Amino acid sequence: MKFLTLEEWSQKNYASDYPSIQTLQRWARNGNFYPGAEKHGRSYRVKEDAIYINPRTFILRNHESKTNPLIAQIMKESAVSGRKK
Repeated sequence: MKFLTLEEWSQKNYASDYPSIQTLQRWARNGNFYPGAEKHGRSYRVKEDAIYINPRTFILRNHESKTNPLIAQIMKESAVSGRKK
């Protein structure tokens, strides 16, 4: 898998009105990319198939929980705690 700079990723994923470099760096620091951005030297890089996610509205899909036991456990615990309220 090829890594792209944040600017390259932005140009690939946006037709116009690209986010500023400061916004892209903030997204990288805050974990708004999936898979996550990695710092290579002084700059962040993301995989070419990375997507932007908003953590407030992102919902884990069932197929992801089947592949990762940790996510499955978190989903199970959040479902149980949600029923108690």
